[in-house]
Amino acid sequence: MEGIEHKIVNVNGINMHVAEKGKGPVILFLHGFPELWYTWRHQILVFASLGYRAVAPDLRGYGETDAPDSATGYTILNVVGDLVALLDAVAPEQDKVFVVGHDWGALMAWWLCLFRPDRVKGLVNMSVVFSPRNPKRKPLQTLRAVYGDDYYICRFQEPGVIEAEFNELGFERVFKGFLTYRNPGPLCLPKGKCFGQLDTPICLPSWLSEEDVNYYITQYQKKGFTGPLNYYRNIDLNWELTAPWTGSQVTVPVKFIVGDQDLTYNAPGTKDYIHKGGLKRDVPLLEEVVVMEGLGHFLHEEKPEEINKHIHEFLQKF
Repeated sequence: MEGIEHKIVNVNGINMHVAEKGKGPVILFLHGFPELWYTWRHQILVFASLGYRAVAPDLRGYGETDAPDSATGYTILNVVGDLVALLDAVAPEQDKVFVVGHDWGALMAWWLCLFRPDRVKGLVNMSVVFSPRNPKRKPLQTLRAVYGDDYYICRFQEPGVIEAEFNELGFERVFKGFLTYRNPGPLCLPKGKCFGQLDTPICLPSWLSEEDVNYYITQYQKKGFTGPLNYYRNIDLNWELTAPWTGSQVTVPVKFIVGDQDLTYNAPGTKDYIHKGGLKRDVPLLEEVVVMEGLGHFLHEEKPEEINKHIHEFLQKF
């Protein structure tokens, strides 16, 4: 991690921690849950060496970035507002930047492109496909109907409840449980049975070290899980706030990458949406979809060299 510069930037009323390295065209890397800037460590070093400026913030509520107290301070509008202000602060001379997103970071990247296509040169998004707004039904109601109350997003809704369970389980088990999850089926967290039996150790894959897990634990011990979980608690509010964009298209060039073992790729209807024209309809400048065999959710950590190659091939077109 040598040579990565860390700084705090005041954006949109909060202090945001940013890791960056390199000089040249900016690539904004957006992490998901339960990650931090650190999830992009393999990308930051490589793209800095290739002549880019890699910028990876801890998103609002995560790591060393401020975590506003109010749960409603974590909407799509808040977070995209942070990102636009961050670009103004770190790259005022660049009208447009490249964006790479994963998980919640991918979702925020889609909405950044919807709200401010004038700021994005090209997008490489991973794991979470664009989700057009359904004006007829709130998302949480749909998730409960399809997956039941033990589905992780449903379990995250009531403030304080899952946080208390995670504290009881211990952060080490929680992180190992999330980061090693490889079941293509839905992630369910029944009360008292999160991540298997407590006396059964969770073995780490070759791409994830104890040192990596410890970095996440150390950071999360400072503020806990509430900020990151608040993103999930705004799913229905986001649906309300984004009503004006119903039917809008993402009008920037996009490459989408997903692992075939990722729970997101195996969600009902997703494969058909991706491969039968739905995604291309909503993202008309979609250039390529890459489905990577045998990869789970954290593909950019699991196969960083392959992912870096895919990102670089796309960026070279500009």
